[in-house]
Amino acid sequence: MALWRGSAYAGFLALAVGCVLLLEPQLPGSALRSLWSSLQLAPAPPGPSSPEGRLAAAWDALIVRPARRWRRVAVGVNACVDVVLSGVKLLEALGLSPGNGKDHTILHSRNDLEEAFIHFMGKGVAAERFFSDKEAFHDIAQIASELPGAQHYVGGNAALIGQKFAANSDLKVLLCGPVGPKLHELLDDNVFVPPESLQEVDEFHLILEYQAGEEWGRLKAPHANRFIFSHDLSNGAMNMLEVFVSSLEEFQPDLVVLSGLHMMEGQSKELQRKRLLEVVTSISDIPTGIPVHLELASMTNRELMRSIVHQVFPAVTSLGLNEQELLFLSQAASGPHSSLSSWNGVPDVGMVSDILFWILKEHGRSKSRASDLTRIHFHTLVYHILATVDGHWANQLAAVAAGARVAGTQACATETIDASRVSLRAPREFMTSHSEAGSRIVIDPSRPVAEWHREGVSFHFTPVLVCKDPVRTVGLGDAISAEGLFYSEARPHY
Repeated sequence: MALWRGSAYAGFLALAVGCVLLLEPQLPGSALRSLWSSLQLAPAPPGPSSPEGRLAAAWDALIVRPARRWRRVAVGVNACVDVVLSGVKLLEALGLSPGNGKDHTILHSRNDLEEAFIHFMGKGVAAERFFSDKEAFHDIAQIASELPGAQHYVGGNAALIGQKFAANSDLKVLLCGPVGPKLHELLDDNVFVPPESLQEVDEFHLILEYQAGEEWGRLKAPHANRFIFSHDLSNGAMNMLEVFVSSLEEFQPDLVVLSGLHMMEGQSKELQRKRLLEVVTSISDIPTGIPVHLELASMTNRELMRSIVHQVFPAVTSLGLNEQELLFLSQAASGPHSSLSSWNGVPDVGMVSDILFWILKEHGRSKSRASDLTRIHFHTLVYHILATVDGHWANQLAAVAAGARVAGTQACATETIDASRVSLRAPREFMTSHSEAGSRIVIDPSRPVAEWHREGVSFHFTPVLVCKDPVRTVGLGDAISAEGLFYSEARPHY
């Protein structure tokens, strides 16, 4: 309608100028040019007729609440305060200058921090690392907190997912994690924290953000993203796991969300092995029929990831993860395309689909395997995929669309999708598999969710409307997973 009105106005103006020319042929050319330029319309901003506008409108029509909705959601066990600031400004405040990038699985010094930050900023890839020196971390955290522009937010996957669920007033949300005074103050009133989860001191995580195209020395970031580091022992040992599980009996949730396993990377191998067994035991104590979603995060320890795949995956119902975690998982457990060292730009949809299929076929629920895993929500910058074992989940078309929509609104800090502030960057066509004869799919913005099936597994794909100038990238994955779960319906199996 807006496009039609714009065309009509332009037509009327052209007609008016034509009439002037007819009636006053002697008017000087400069006067006519002046008249025409004063009447010309500014180009219309992207609106309902743009691919972005059509896609956003199509999502809105597709996203409907499921027939059976969650009423009580329990979330645990990692929680902290995120100190969000410019990575370049912090490193400069620490007296560091841009050198060569190098990944460090654990940070031991300021120099390690600088090298790891440069390594990931150069790739535009998110990462999270443990900082081993308590005193050095405390000093850096103090400088970061006091830098102009530094902001304090709810942090930790569990707390962020709980916060997102709490935005729905008809949901009761329980959060178990190490909650200090600053975090408690930042949490939504709708989030209930059991007294056993409260502690006197907050756990701080430093989130070093950078913008697309931001430069530091010769370094230039290809995408906006962030580098996260902490010296977090409470979350590292998953201290609140037992409090979490013991709280469930009284709270009576109909959905449980677990995260924080990646925080164990700073622990010894022996402690990791012992804690993972306790995690599996704790999950098995949750009453049958209550879905358990596991949210993964950035990891570097292959042995820990392999143990999570073999021990924890069969105990949970649903997974949330991004492209880095997916490829690392496949490398650690010898899955498809594991010879790939890293994604080359946008992760290939067919390759992603192959790995998701392999996880559900090799580690998911089947007649011959005692596993509860039936759902994986995968997200990358430009598209999302929801893969489910047939017969266990409903409303997944709405769920994948809702997860993608929230990625655009939260990154741009808008209530609804603003078509002028987002761009459609997903592949317009792709193959659904590379390890078998897949089909070719072409995406139409007016029908933005593509669906395909493979041996009892259903895939739902949708593009993301990527925010051109993101306000905040932290917690996007958690918001995506929470929104996808909010619109999902688990079918009861007795």
